[in-house]
Amino acid sequence: MKPTLFVLAAGMGSRYGGLKQLDGLGPNGETIMDYSIFDAIRGGFGKIVFVIRKDFEKDFREKIISKYENHIPVEVVFQDIHNLPEGFTCPEGRVKPWGTNHAVLMGKDVIKEPFAVINADDFYGRDSFAVLGKYLSELPEGSKNDYCMVGFRVGNTLSESGAVARGICSTNDAGHLTTVVERTEIMRVNGPVCYKDENGEWVAVEDNTPVSMNMWGFTPDYFKYSEDYFVDFLKTNISNIKAEFFIPLLVNKLINDGTATVKVLDTTSKWFGVTYAADRQSVVDKIQALVDAGEYPAKLF
Repeated sequence: MKPTLFVLAAGMGSRYGGLKQLDGLGPNGETIMDYSIFDAIRGGFGKIVFVIRKDFEKDFREKIISKYENHIPVEVVFQDIHNLPEGFTCPEGRVKPWGTNHAVLMGKDVIKEPFAVINADDFYGRDSFAVLGKYLSELPEGSKNDYCMVGFRVGNTLSESGAVARGICSTNDAGHLTTVVERTEIMRVNGPVCYKDENGEWVAVEDNTPVSMNMWGFTPDYFKYSEDYFVDFLKTNISNIKAEFFIPLLVNKLINDGTATVKVLDTTSKWFGVTYAADRQSVVDKIQALVDAGEYPAKLF
């Protein structure tokens, strides 16, 4: 069974208004997401599911989905802050979405096969989709609790314009994830890659240290764990209008209580994205270089 690609796109529109951040960065106006879909198709994925906000469905279908329809089956689901388990009501004043794992929960009725989760606005690269697609497609039918994550090498994920936030990963001898620690300031300091620790000190790490770029692989049992843990999360956080139910929160719980394992998949792909406005031209140049090298056709869809 071919895996499904689940694209987290509900944040679109909230930051720049409309769908302006679907900026054309490729030689024929391709968006970063176009490259992800193209790489997913050649990486063996069989369906795309987008989670978006209902208020820009019309725009999204016309400008985005219409491009992919003749290439791969596409479905859309919606994230809404009022979509909560029975017994909970969204607090007054809450405008922030409930986070990435709440967005993932929206796919539970349409995804019945192993699936990958990615951000809409990150350029992940061909090799990352190849290794992720291979792992998910080779899982025995009915597999449970056997998850994976693409561990990008931290040196391949930096911005030339300033510090970035990354989840620094630790693994055991079997290559399974043991912890993800969010580090909010990572950059090169006089050569080595460093992160700023809790005391404000710079700590050097190897360039090959794996980091999470929110590129995960799950089996459908993950939805039930998400539903159950979301209830626990809300019991504690329902009145906190800024609290978010993030994927690493649940992943760490499932790892720590021995419920699931998460294989960290190495990739040679170089991540890039528009973290800062100044990054835009650099991304355009990097995509053009990949096209010139024959990695991508000049026109994708």
